Amino acid sequence: MTAEKRKIGITDTSLRDAHQSLLATRMRLSEMLPVLELMDQIGYHSLEVWGGATFDACMRYLDEDPWHRLRQFRKYLKNTRLQMLLRGQNLVGYRHYPDDVLAEFIKKAVANGIDIIRIFDALNDLRNMEKAIYCTKEEGAHAQGTISYTISPFHDLDYFIRVSRDLKDLGADSICIKDMAGLISPFDAFELVGKLKEQVGLPVQLHCHYTSGMASMAYLKAAEAGVDVIDTANAALAMGASQPATDSMVAAFKGTKYDTGLDLELLTKVSAHFQEISCGYDIPREVMGVDTNVLSYQIPGGMISNLASQLADQKATHLFKDVLAEVPRVRADLGYPPLVTPSSQIVGSQAVANVLTGERYKMVSTEVKNYLRGQYGKPPGEINQDLLTRVLKDEKPITGRPADMLKPQLAEARQEVEEYIEQDEDILSYIIFPNVAIDFFKRRKGLLPPLQLNSSCSRGKAVNRVAGLPNEQNNLMLDSLFSVDETLIWRDEINIVYPAG
Repeated sequence: MTAEKRKIGITDTSLRDAHQSLLATRMRLSEMLPVLELMDQIGYHSLEVWGGATFDACMRYLDEDPWHRLRQFRKYLKNTRLQMLLRGQNLVGYRHYPDDVLAEFIKKAVANGIDIIRIFDALNDLRNMEKAIYCTKEEGAHAQGTISYTISPFHDLDYFIRVSRDLKDLGADSICIKDMAGLISPFDAFELVGKLKEQVGLPVQLHCHYTSGMASMAYLKAAEAGVDVIDTANAALAMGASQPATDSMVAAFKGTKYDTGLDLELLTKVSAHFQEISCGYDIPREVMGVDTNVLSYQIPGGMISNLASQLADQKATHLFKDVLAEVPRVRADLGYPPLVTPSSQIVGSQAVANVLTGERYKMVSTEVKNYLRGQYGKPPGEINQDLLTRVLKDEKPITGRPADMLKPQLAEARQEVEEYIEQDEDILSYIIFPNVAIDFFKRRKGLLPPLQLNSSCSRGKAVNRVAGLPNEQNNLMLDSLFSVDETLIWRDEINIVYPAG
């Protein structure tokens, strides 16, 4: 008897997360356009094309309008659903934005071509996702509720099932397991996916990074448990800190009851295109291969390399093991947040500070203080009460929804940036990244010189080399360490801007 067929859907991340993970989000639209019509023929469940760090990087480093990029994707990808990553109330930025800004952003994202919005929060705080889910549904798009996967005394199977049920109650159309650090084991993936299918009853998508080397095995076991969609990247931009290879997973499922139905020959052509493009980039060695430290310390690979870089700048590489050991302790003190932007940077910077000063919490970063105030949301577990008292003293953390403290911003922002507006979307770009957007608008009007981008590798030179970020800017001094982690972030007025996540 032939087993019942159950096609596995493929979301390819090549146009967003893959090059964010391996190429510091530096791939240009001009490098993507030639292959889009070919990708449109393949029959993916969806293509992840927007959100995450791409919005920031377009304006900051590539002199591109992210909204124009999205419209171009929609123009050439006529038959494929387009997907984006949204950081809940943080949108595509790194702090909470008011509800009027969130609603307008989602409205414009859908109007410009987005079909599926994957909505997550670093703390799995539903209050930071509920408005985004509601607005996505209002605009007629698919709202994918997301659980940020991690391991802790509080993050067990029941926890993830409970959060997923709550996401369903908020109106989520599907559930994504977002394993940003590559922590999920194959058998845990099997159990979690199976329970979600059985007890929540929504389609389930699994998103894994290859950091620990287990992602492909996790996908196979997830398929056995009933997963509906998996995230992959073309072979040239796969593995390491990225996702498993689309080509490999399609080949693995071919001829089985999970057969994706995708054409390997067409996929090979897509990978060949990106292989040619990627030859012009410096892919840091740290983001390739397998990093099993993520399993010992639950620290994503990119975070490991940045901790090492900080210590090298302080001539304290001999303290590396101490910092790795301190990260889980800081995470425990902060109530076990998943290590994803921005919580991973908050925890990592404080761990380095604790080790370098030789005294835990002798100096506390601004971000940790705001975290303890509740401005990032509610942590999964209890915060260390001694730390809370030591830092906040008599100040009480907020208990309500953080975004309720924010006043509407759209009308005021329109006036502030009126002279530069060429499209309504410019107001949103300005609100989320004020300095970056203003500089981009000035370059667009010819008021500032254009960015000097490197030549194409087709001329024998590298395209947009990424070696200068962040290591060439690693002039970290001890005083600044306690305010911000400068190997991971840039200042944008009062905003903290992280390059990844």
